[in-house]
Amino acid sequence: MTEVQIRKGEPVDRALKRLKTKLEMEGILEEVRRLRAHETPKERTRRKARAAAKRGKIRYRFTMPKPTGEDAPVVTAVGA
Repeated sequence: MTEVQIRKGEPVDRALKRLKTKLEMEGILEEVRRLRAHETPKERTRRKARAAAKRGKIRYRFTMPKPTGEDAPVVTAVGA
């Protein structure tokens, strides 16, 4: 269960904003919206395609090949 502790002297609206952000990051709000109404097969396919694209983007970002040849940055030893 997601929870947010209200800090001393913190406005309630700021704590609610933190809670909403946390719920959005965990995907809970999206899941609630999805389960609220019937999802057609086309919508399901689109949702899964978007999720796969997002996973692929993240996977590509962390497995990008190291630049070699002309694209490689020049590193020089200083003080050696």
